[in-house]
Amino acid sequence: MKEHIDKFMRYLEVQKDASRHTLRAYRKDLEEFSAHIRKKPVEIELIDVRSFVAQQIKNGLNKTTAGRRLASVRSFLQYLHREGYIKTNPAKLVSSPKTQKLLPRFLTVDDVFSLVEKPPVIGFVHARDRAILELLYSSGLRVSEIAGLNVEDVNTREGLVKVRGKGKKERILPIGSKAVDAIKSYLVEKILLKRRDKAMFLNRGGARLSDRGVRRIVVKYAKLVGINGRIGPHTLRHTFASHLLQSGADLRVIQELLGHSSLSTTQKYTHLDVTHLMDIYDRAHPLSDKGHG
Repeated sequence: MKEHIDKFMRYLEVQKDASRHTLRAYRKDLEEFSAHIRKKPVEIELIDVRSFVAQQIKNGLNKTTAGRRLASVRSFLQYLHREGYIKTNPAKLVSSPKTQKLLPRFLTVDDVFSLVEKPPVIGFVHARDRAILELLYSSGLRVSEIAGLNVEDVNTREGLVKVRGKGKKERILPIGSKAVDAIKSYLVEKILLKRRDKAMFLNRGGARLSDRGVRRIVVKYAKLVGINGRIGPHTLRHTFASHLLQSGADLRVIQELLGHSSLSTTQKYTHLDVTHLMDIYDRAHPLSDKGHG
């Protein structure tokens, strides 16, 4: 099985241009599957795939992750089928575990302002943190996109940022004046420390700030301003999209800004907007229960 997994990994890397993170996830999923079934590819049956998914859930894995592992197995077996190693793909007949669809959490405008304005603008670390928070909310970037930014990707004169998203697809995004000012302040601090690395955001040691480092920054300041619950960079991405929709932005524009390949991925924000509108209606309309009371 290992030989076939290695071939599939090379296919993903060369033909599909998969990221290191994606390759790592696929390999882990497939090694788990291989260890569970202990069979050659030609011996794999429908029951093997079903028992693998069931065992994952029994071991305490949440249904979303179990579903992702099933998707990895399905893609792997489809590759083997296409290459002629197996006659059929038994995973095609296995349904993904049903998961509860939770609406993404987003912050209020007041909470966002408290969060992004918490770091001072003086000092390398504080200026960096302020720039990251402002940029996350101003552009809705993914945490990996923030961490992957280079200095040359940010045009403070035009208020634009070039982003490499999923599948290494590039897109150009506008950024707000507050984010531009915060980035300028940070770049000044960076120059004062004689750090001219191509990476935009650096850690204390002078290396590129990691995804985990960005998450720690968001969590740190969320706690400092008293925002309760699980908060991370993705919360600010959801907040960016939700606030745009509430202000009347077109869903397809939001799709382009977020870098979603499918509009269906963006449509979850319409549920948030409906919730927001219902809340306003309940509080404002004279004949609603809350308004009338």
